[in-house]
Amino acid sequence: MNGSGDGLAAPKASEHFDVLVVGAGISGVGGAYHLTQQCPDTTFVVLEALDSFGGTWWSHRYPGIRSDSDLYTFGYRFKPWVGPPIATADEILSYIGEVIEENNLQSNIRYGHRIDSAKWSSADNLWTITAIKLDSGEEARFTANFLYMCQGYYRQQAGHWPDWPDMDRYMGRLVHSQEWTDDVDYTGQNVIVIGSGASAATIVPAVCDKAAHVTMLQRSPTYFRSGRNAIEFADHLRKLHIDETWIHEIVRKQILYDQAVLAERTFREPEKVKQELLADVRHHLGPDYDVDTHFTPSYRPWRQRIAFVPDADLFESIASGKASVVTDEIERFTEKGVVLKSGRVLEADLIVAATGFNMNVLGDIAFEVDGKPLDFHETVTYRGMMFTEIPNLAWVFGYLRASWTLRSDLIGDFVCRLLKHMKSTGARRVTVALRPEDMDMPILDWIDSENFDPNYLMRSMHLLPRRGAKREWQHTQNYWREKDEFPTIDLCGPEFVYGGGFSGEVTARSAKASPSVAGVGKSWNDWGSTDPPVGG
Repeated sequence: MNGSGDGLAAPKASEHFDVLVVGAGISGVGGAYHLTQQCPDTTFVVLEALDSFGGTWWSHRYPGIRSDSDLYTFGYRFKPWVGPPIATADEILSYIGEVIEENNLQSNIRYGHRIDSAKWSSADNLWTITAIKLDSGEEARFTANFLYMCQGYYRQQAGHWPDWPDMDRYMGRLVHSQEWTDDVDYTGQNVIVIGSGASAATIVPAVCDKAAHVTMLQRSPTYFRSGRNAIEFADHLRKLHIDETWIHEIVRKQILYDQAVLAERTFREPEKVKQELLADVRHHLGPDYDVDTHFTPSYRPWRQRIAFVPDADLFESIASGKASVVTDEIERFTEKGVVLKSGRVLEADLIVAATGFNMNVLGDIAFEVDGKPLDFHETVTYRGMMFTEIPNLAWVFGYLRASWTLRSDLIGDFVCRLLKHMKSTGARRVTVALRPEDMDMPILDWIDSENFDPNYLMRSMHLLPRRGAKREWQHTQNYWREKDEFPTIDLCGPEFVYGGGFSGEVTARSAKASPSVAGVGKSWNDWGSTDPPVGG
C-alpha cells in the first residue's frame, strides 16, 4: 500500500544508468569492455535474456557447432586468440568468459532479463526500458541516457521453417538446427540434413560417425572453400617465442588482406574465382563426382557467404560414402520422409532443418519515441549504426563478408567517442539527420541485392531500416574503408543534431565553438536520475 492509503501498489522503482547495453554475446561483452576502458566514469548495465553470456555460442547446441570465421578476426582486437582459427562453441565461450573475468565485467551483466519495451522521452532525454525477469516473471524497469544495441540480428529461440506441405504427417523426429536439444539421438539412424549453408556443412560430418547414413538435401548449392584448421605462419611465430599480442595482430592483418583480395576478385574476375573454388571441391571428391549439380551455385562467389570447411571434413564424409548430397526441392513430407519434386523419395529416422534463421530488428523490442511506436523501416541508417529520428541509440550490425566482431570493435570506439563528446559539450541528446545536400538522395533498401542477397536478408528487407545512395547513409560492408573512416567521423558535422543541455539546444557547430556550454565536466548521473533537467 502506498503512503496515500488508496490501496494502490507503489510504482516500480527504476534503476538508472548512463548506458544500457542490450545483449551479452560477443558484441555486448566487447561493448562493455570498450565502455570500461574508454569511458571509465560511465555507468552501464548489460541486459541478457539468456542464462549466460555468449549469444549464439550459448544457445545453439547442434553437433559440431563451430565458427565460420577465423578467430583471429572474429576474436576481439584487444585479446589475442591462441587456438585453431576455426573454433568450437565451447572454445569461443571460454574466450568470451576470459574477457569478462579479466576485466571484471560480471557485476555489470544481468542474465535472464528479456527486454519488452524501450520508450524515449524528449522531455526527459531518457530511455525507459521495461524488462521481464524470466526466472520469476517479475518486471524490472531501467532508465538510461543511451541505448547500445548489441543483441545480434536474428531470433535465438526459433529458426526459420519453410512451409513444407504435410510436415505433420512425418512420424520420425523433425528438429531445427537452431532448436537442437541434448536428447536428439542419431545413433544408427538414417539422417536427412536440409540445407546447404555453414550449419548443414557442420552437422553432416559431425553426425556421420554415429549415424547409419547422412543425406544433405539442398534446394541449391553453396560455394565452399577448404583448408587446414591451422595457420602455419602463426605456429612458426610461436616456435620463435614471439609475443602472442604481436602474433594476433600480424596474422589478423594477413587474413584481412587475403579476404579483401578475394572479395575484390569476386567482382573483378568472378568466373576465375568460381573455377578455383570448384577445383578445390573436385580435388577432394574426385573427377567423377557431379560437382556441376551439387556444388556449383547459380550466383557469383560472395554474393552469399562462402562457407569454410576446416580440414575438408564435409568433403571427406562424402568421399567416404558416409554422407551424400541430393540437390532437389521438397514436394511434400510423408510418414517416413520426403517426396522430392523430381519424384524421388528419401526416407529418414531423423530430419534436421538447417534452413537458416529469422531476423529480428533491434531485438524485437517495442520501441516508442515520444509516445509514437517506432517503425525502423521508416528510418534511414547512418553508416549502419544510427538511425534518423532515433535519439541516443547505436546498433551493432557486423560485417557479412568479414568477421562480425571487426565492426563491433569499430562501433565500440565510435560510441565511446560520441559519449565523451556529448559529455564535454553538455549535450544530452543526439540524433542523426539528412543534410541539405542529402535531401534529393535516392532512399533504397538496407542492402543492394545485386551485391549480397542471402535469403534471411531478403525475407526481412521490409523490416530493416533503409539506406541512402551516399556512403555515409549505408552499411558499406567495407572494413578496409571503415577502419580508417570511423575514427575520423566529424562529430560536429551537420548530420549530428545535439540537444538537451541546460541552455537548450546544442547544435553541432555551437558545441564545437563553445566549450563553456553548461554541464561541461559533469557525468550524466551528476544531473540525477529521478529528476533530470528538461532540455529543448
